[in-house]
Amino acid sequence: MKLRRRTEPDLIAAIRRDFAVRRPGLALGLGDDAAAVRPGKEPFLLTTDLLVEGSHFIRSLNPPFYLGRKSLNVNISDIAAMGGRPRYALLGLGVPRTIPKAWLEEFFAGIRNAARERGVALIGGDLSRSDKILISVTLVGEGKRFISRSGARPGDALFISGFPGRAQAGFELLAQGVRFGRDKDSDALIRAFLDPVPQVELGMDLARRSAASAMLDMSDGLSVDVHNLCRESGCGAEVEEKAIPIAAELLRLRKSHVRDALYGGEDYGLLFSAAPSQLAKVRGLSKKFNLTRIGRLTRSRDIILVKRSGRKVPFKPGGFRHF
Repeated sequence: MKLRRRTEPDLIAAIRRDFAVRRPGLALGLGDDAAAVRPGKEPFLLTTDLLVEGSHFIRSLNPPFYLGRKSLNVNISDIAAMGGRPRYALLGLGVPRTIPKAWLEEFFAGIRNAARERGVALIGGDLSRSDKILISVTLVGEGKRFISRSGARPGDALFISGFPGRAQAGFELLAQGVRFGRDKDSDALIRAFLDPVPQVELGMDLARRSAASAMLDMSDGLSVDVHNLCRESGCGAEVEEKAIPIAAELLRLRKSHVRDALYGGEDYGLLFSAAPSQLAKVRGLSKKFNLTRIGRLTRSRDIILVKRSGRKVPFKPGGFRHF
């Protein structure tokens, strides 16, 4: 995207040029007061996410290209957590008058890059001036067999994908002044924070096979999201501390790697439960995806952390808070 000026008409014209797309189901895209989408055979999945400068991101730590990618990908992660396929996006963007043209160009380059990577079409939105950067993305997905947070039952096994805690460590490295290029371990952790990867293929496979009874993405931290799943499903959980997978670079760089994994947020892996009858399906998916069984769901409403010593303690939520 190249901007001649930083005016709204110039920006809208550049967006329409760079994000123009034709696809089945899209009757009317960018340019009118509203987009028009023909419903398909599968239910629509709708999600929205708000990123506020100073609360959800720090401009000096988030390069605009990666912020653009992340703005879309955190919504794609919500669709992945339902077992769906992302399709259409709408973007609301508020920026200060002083924002450089180069920042806007890089931000939209990141949005476009993530959209093309996941087959998402940007079909509308709104622009405004604001005192700080405000980013609101609404995403439309499709899912024939979607997975909610409320289907878990006592006796189900609890699984996660990936390695929790990497994004938290990456954020703290950035806050300490570390940037890309110091070493491979630091680079991997910084990228985990700046450029999370939504687990779309895993979510769709779990839904297609009816392997997961409940699921969500780990945006707020493992401790918080275990509570979220259990609250919606009306059950408790026991989480085995020794079962939590720790990434090699986290082990090498962070003395607090266990705390990072338990309480760090923004990893965007999937947390899901599976009934005993579905464990063979999950084991089959483990050959393709990095899945770890970390505990089980219980009839008690208590959320328990089983320490390495075997001692059981309350697993209190301690991740990101939106308010």
